Amino acid sequence: MKVEMIQRAANVLFDVPDEMHEEIVMLISAVTGDAETRAPDLAAAFGEWCWLVYTIRGDVVEVLDVGCAR
Repeated sequence: MKVEMIQRAANVLFDVPDEMHEEIVMLISAVTGDAETRAPDLAAAFGEWCWLVYTIRGDVVEVLDVGCAR
C-alpha cells in the first residue's frame, strides 16, 4: 500500500523525539500491512504512547493526524 500524509501530520512526525518517531512509523507500518481492515471513513491506531488517525482509499493509506502523549 502507498502512504500519504497531510502536511500537518508530517510536521508532527518529524517534530517528535526519536523513540516516538519510531512508534508512529511502526503504527503506519501495521496499518499498511493489514490487508483485511478497510477504513472508508476515519480510523485510528494506538501504540503505547502515540496514535494516528487515517483513512484507506483503495490502495492508499492517508494519514490525517499523528500525536504522542509524552
